[in-house]
Amino acid sequence: MSVLIAILIIVLILVIPNIKIVPQAKSYVIERLGSYYATWKNGLHVKIPFIDRIANIVTLKEIVKDFEPQPVITKDNVTMQIDTVVYFQITDPKLYTYGVEYPINAIENLTATTLRNIIGELELDQTLTSRDIINSKMRSILDEATDPWGIKVNRVEVKNILPPKDIQEAMEKQMRAERERREKILQAEGEKKSSILIAEGEKESAILRAEADKEAQIKRAEGEAEAMLKIKNAEAEGIKLLKDAKADSSVLTLKSYETLSHMADGQATKIIVPSELQSIATIGTTLKEMLKDDKKSK
Repeated sequence: MSVLIAILIIVLILVIPNIKIVPQAKSYVIERLGSYYATWKNGLHVKIPFIDRIANIVTLKEIVKDFEPQPVITKDNVTMQIDTVVYFQITDPKLYTYGVEYPINAIENLTATTLRNIIGELELDQTLTSRDIINSKMRSILDEATDPWGIKVNRVEVKNILPPKDIQEAMEKQMRAERERREKILQAEGEKKSSILIAEGEKESAILRAEADKEAQIKRAEGEAEAMLKIKNAEAEGIKLLKDAKADSSVLTLKSYETLSHMADGQATKIIVPSELQSIATIGTTLKEMLKDDKKSK
């Protein structure tokens, strides 16, 4: 009985440690007698003691590696420091395990050499303004180079570009001068627009004043014309009333004398006497002389 218990204990000691549960997003690379045997996915697995062994535990999640800044030389012989961030994912655990030794170091060195080759074809200004082009080229080259290692490079980003200190100072001066130039241009444009608006306002004001004067003159002329028309209408109405009343020539003559007296009372220096009034005056003078002669004969 004790022997069975001892055998059972030994079996448990040997079997239980060899029962493995592979979690999600992990893969186990298994070797049997020193050779690749299988890749375990997530789930329950059992390996044979002393025959099978776990050669590598690989994560299938996306990995982000921020590499140290690398010295690079541009086409115009400017040395600068550039650090990159690589986003990659293991797609084949077997190739990742047996493809290259120290895969992360291999990716870092490959990134540095690729970056030097790309930057060496660009000048300083192009390097500072062409990050998207650099990122795209590096991703394409790294993805192709790491494919035999079971690695998929999803994205490469240039994190920092650090030119030499003297170039940084020159760039800052250039940027400051550019900002001042833009400020002056904006100020000049603002003054120009302000002058244009003022001139347009004065022009519109002058036009409005001219239109107002024109309308005032028209209104005055219309008022004077209306007044004259009313006077003429009143005179015509008076003459009509006299005619309707059947006034004889003596009344009309009297009215003419009254008009003449009113005209004489005015400030006019010349009085124009109608021909009818002249004939009436002549008749009056003749009558007056006849009366004198009649008195003398008596």
